[in-house]
Formats: sequence, C-alpha cells, structure tokens
Amino acid sequence: MAYTFLKAKGKTIGNSKFDKDGFDTAKAALEKAAKKNIPILLPVDNVIGDKFDAAANTKVVGEDIPDGWMGLDIGPKTIKLFEDKLKSARTIVWNGPLGVFEMDKFAKGTEEVAKFIAGLKGVTSVIGGGDTAAAMSKFKVEDKMTHISTGGGASLEYLEGRGLPGIDALNDKSGSCCCCGKK
Repeated sequence: MAYTFLKAKGKTIGNSKFDKDGFDTAKAALEKAAKKNIPILLPVDNVIGDKFDAAANTKVVGEDIPDGWMGLDIGPKTIKLFEDKLKSARTIVWNGPLGVFEMDKFAKGTEEVAKFIAGLKGVTSVIGGGDTAAAMSKFKVEDKMTHISTGGGASLEYLEGRGLPGIDALNDKSGSCCCCGKK
C-alpha cells in the first residue's frame, strides 16, 4: 500500500507493487489529510531489490525508487520514524507487514517494529491479517501483543463500525439464518 501512496505523492516507485484501482483513493486521502493537517506516515527510505527473490541485489534508497528496482522493505530511517511515532501511542492497530518478511533480506522493518511494539508498556496492540499474524509468530512476539486476528480486512471493517456476518448472526434475535432467511 505504501508504494501506491508514494506514487500518489508524485514519487517514482520503479517496479514496486502498485494498486492501480486504489490510486485515486490514496491521492484523495493524502489531499484530505493535508487540508486537515493530519500526517500520513510513509516510508522516507526503502530497501529495494532488483527482483522479487531472496537472492536479489539490494540497496537502500530514499522515497524515489529507480526503474528496474522494487521496494521490498522499509529502510532504517523509516524504522526510526515509525518507532518515534509509536512510542507515545496508547493503542496500535497494525494490518500488513512492512516488507516481504518471509525473505530474511526484507524482514528487518517488520521485525524491528514488531519487537519495538512488543516492548512497549501499557499499550493495546491489535494485529490484523494472516500475514501480519505470521510475522508476529516468526519473530516470536505474538504473546506480547494484546490481540491477533487473522482477519485483517474484517478487523478493519469491525473497527469502522460495519457489521460482520458472523457477529450479526449471533446478535440476530429473530432466529433467522443470515444467509437464506429461514428460521
């Protein structure tokens, strides 16, 4: 998602993952946040690779990613930026790894931020999504998080106040099936 937002900011993203359908939404979110003076934290540096492979050549660059390269993790300045912002948080909702944590070369951002959050005292940490849950397990911090859900999108929808089919069915006192309406 970060590279869609960076592209919406006018940055070059090389061959990084890009959500064409989400571009306009990202651009609108950045514009709305700017008008309201609300910061949206995006990577200020990136670990890039020349291919999506554990054996890729890598380097650290700023916000702009050259053609032929792809962003695969956040860089050290971004790790520090994120940790500086998180240290004063009382509630943290995290959905989605910060890099391709399955490849050790691109796992440092996710690992360091996960361990940082795990070490915070008095913080409610909600982890959403199967990939993020897997990362917490890989870095052995799952027992230090308040809640982990494999339903990332569903978790976010629940926090938005949208109904979830399973919970709606439990709350339905009519005795009707949530799928077909039969009693």
